[in-house]
Amino acid sequence: MTALDFPGVPGPAGSAGPAPARRLSPVTGLRNTFTLTWRSLLKLKTNYEEILSLSLTPIMYLLLFTYVFGGAVSGNVHNYLQYVLPGILVISVVFSTLGTGMALSQDMATGVFDRFRSLPISRTAPLAGAVLGDVARYAISVAISLLFGMLLGFRIQTSPLAAVAGCLLVLVFAMAMCWFSALLGLLVKQARSVQWMGSLIYFPLTFGSNVLVKTSTLPGWMQAFVKGNPLTFLTEAERGLLVGGPVATPVIRSLLWALGLFVVFAPLAVRAYRRKT
Repeated sequence: MTALDFPGVPGPAGSAGPAPARRLSPVTGLRNTFTLTWRSLLKLKTNYEEILSLSLTPIMYLLLFTYVFGGAVSGNVHNYLQYVLPGILVISVVFSTLGTGMALSQDMATGVFDRFRSLPISRTAPLAGAVLGDVARYAISVAISLLFGMLLGFRIQTSPLAAVAGCLLVLVFAMAMCWFSALLGLLVKQARSVQWMGSLIYFPLTFGSNVLVKTSTLPGWMQAFVKGNPLTFLTEAERGLLVGGPVATPVIRSLLWALGLFVVFAPLAVRAYRRKT
């Protein structure tokens, strides 16, 4: 039995095993991507820390923001909960996207992607699989946020279809931001660098929006930034879909921003990944 019996696996030193096929059909590429997405999800079975993070982080946000700011901002906790929960969905998912870059950086450092390179699979499947696997995990965070919020007294004031659309919208936006995080993870040398570099961007975007307070309560110079912030559009769309209000304009703007992020950062991340592998 020789290396020729295992296409795509390098043979012993000095032998010339066949190189893995690079030009695969789109269907094969999708199959490879979904297989590696499933691999990403299987990590949850043994990674109890990540399960706790997905579960406790949105709960912590809800308790802290609702009970610390509720009385001061809206006069009572219930009114503020109706206002802030859609924003907390955005906060929880957006900050979670940093995990994509951190995981990719760690996998690159430990040689996992070197093994993928030796396999006859799509070159972009490991990257796309990691992103899709993370988006599936974010769905758990969104569900926990809504369920715990309802226990605290939050009520969806629109239709079930609108509520589902709100959940899907925040996941679509998160998938687009995952590609930025993936690019960051492929460019830096250490996983912890993804966290602090990403936080320098995510903190101003998140808290410089209307996630926690109304835009009209902010200083004039800051209102200009908030009104053009993509997370403001996403939060307004979530509020419209969950508790009522304008929907069409913020949803369209959110989708356009998500498309723009994907169009810019997905090709850059794929290019950086191919250079690394």
